Amino acid sequence: MKTIVCKLLILTFVLALCFTLFSCGKDNDEEGDVSSKDKITLNVYNWGEYISDGSLGSYDTIAAFEEYCKNELNMNVEVNYSTYATNEDMYSKLSGGAGTYDIIIPSDYMIERMKNEGMLYSFDVTELENYKYISEEFRGMYYDPDECYSVPYTYGKVGIIYNSTMVDPVDVENKSWDIMWNEKYKGKILQFNNPRDGMASAMFLLGLDINSTNKSDWDKSLEKLVEQKPLVQAYVSDEIYNKMISNSASIAAYYAGDYLTMLDSNPDLAFYYPTEGTNVFVDAMCIPKNAKHPELAKEFINFMLSPEPATANALYIGYASPNSLVYENPSYIEEMGEDAMEVLYSEDESRYPFDPFYHSFSPELLAYTNGLWENLKTENSTELWVHITSVVIVGSLLGYAIYNICVKKKRSKDYRLRDKAKLLEKRNAEKSKASAQNK
Repeated sequence: MKTIVCKLLILTFVLALCFTLFSCGKDNDEEGDVSSKDKITLNVYNWGEYISDGSLGSYDTIAAFEEYCKNELNMNVEVNYSTYATNEDMYSKLSGGAGTYDIIIPSDYMIERMKNEGMLYSFDVTELENYKYISEEFRGMYYDPDECYSVPYTYGKVGIIYNSTMVDPVDVENKSWDIMWNEKYKGKILQFNNPRDGMASAMFLLGLDINSTNKSDWDKSLEKLVEQKPLVQAYVSDEIYNKMISNSASIAAYYAGDYLTMLDSNPDLAFYYPTEGTNVFVDAMCIPKNAKHPELAKEFINFMLSPEPATANALYIGYASPNSLVYENPSYIEEMGEDAMEVLYSEDESRYPFDPFYHSFSPELLAYTNGLWENLKTENSTELWVHITSVVIVGSLLGYAIYNICVKKKRSKDYRLRDKAKLLEKRNAEKSKASAQNK
């Protein structure tokens, strides 16, 4: 019995030893061979046309990061990259639970909102090795004063883009927002397709605070936009590129960096910042609260701040960079050119007396302004006329159908009465004939 027990103990010890050796061997194997590791998918959600993607021989940021993970982090990473058109689209998708992402790049006011709603992952961004290159001007911003949720990616300002061959020089001399309301360019004006930028354009012209909590100010903005609506060809996001490049529109409010991109394809385009004031924005890299790979996400952010990707992205996007490795780089300055550098990095000369950065609204005010915007998009003179015309047409068709039914019924009744009269007349004649024969 003792012999059997001893043998069992020895066998157990040998199996345990083999298991330990096998396990250690597997770990060592994985550490030395990246291809043997399970693939990790990093989900990145960004604006359209907002990263150097390898097209036309440009630097491929995503491919470079995947290679960096393989060579430097010993990880097999695949980036799943998708895009959105507006901050509101991105917020709606994340808040509705329709997607799980590891990296997002919202604008300042949306960062403030998502932070307040507990939607962002908190970490000390100053611990990132390359964060030191971010200009002091863009640290501790109002939407992230403790530097716990975001790392600046780009910044810029909104201005007026116009076609110099289609717009009278006199109309741009005062560099005002009022050109967006000039009836001379009816059907050739493009307006923003998002409530914050669209309504702000009217508020700048009216001299109102774009962060006002007074609902009457927003009512005034709506009235001004309703006045503008008959002149607007379309409310646009990325569609602006084709429209301005192809000369199908002559005036648009949009971002300075996008103007430079369009200018490459259409040299007739020109640009100015309205003197009444304009929005200054910052887009920053953030990690959603429900990210599956927050540590890898931090590696991605740090990589984006390094010299080659940071410069390549800035050149590709055309927006101003808060990264000193970019704006102090002689090659970047030379490639952008003097005119572009003046547009992107010029000093603010506006007369606007309020904070030009968008701030997050209370839920009540947000619902109110969004409601105004929806009213603008659905109730206007053109669309109202379409609705009225549709009602008239449908009503006419319905009336005609009812008339036909009534007429047919009347005719049917008339025919039945007429047939009945003839039948009675025939029967009476037959009776009279029979009576005469009997006599």
